[in-house]
Amino acid sequence: MSAQPDHAPSSPYAPAPGAPAELLARLRADRRAERWVPAFEREWAAALEESRRTFSLAGLYEVVQDWQGRLAHAPAVDAFVASGYDEGEAIDMAELRGRRR
Repeated sequence: MSAQPDHAPSSPYAPAPGAPAELLARLRADRRAERWVPAFEREWAAALEESRRTFSLAGLYEVVQDWQGRLAHAPAVDAFVASGYDEGEAIDMAELRGRRR
């Protein structure tokens, strides 16, 4: 049983006030900056417009959280691409199971 009333919404993710600027600086320093910075800026502008229209910060928070996740997972994606499995090859699940043993 929860101490929260049934009607109380769960609190959304709320980044630190400087998170968007810090995130943009990290994106600009990344090797993918040429593609990622314009994409982030487009998503941020759309979320900002939605925020003005709806008086909700949820969209802005979501953009920050999504891009923080992309930056955090970029090394794993790079490793996967470097492994050669991104070439459209079908991965044999039995072979993968055998590797894990």
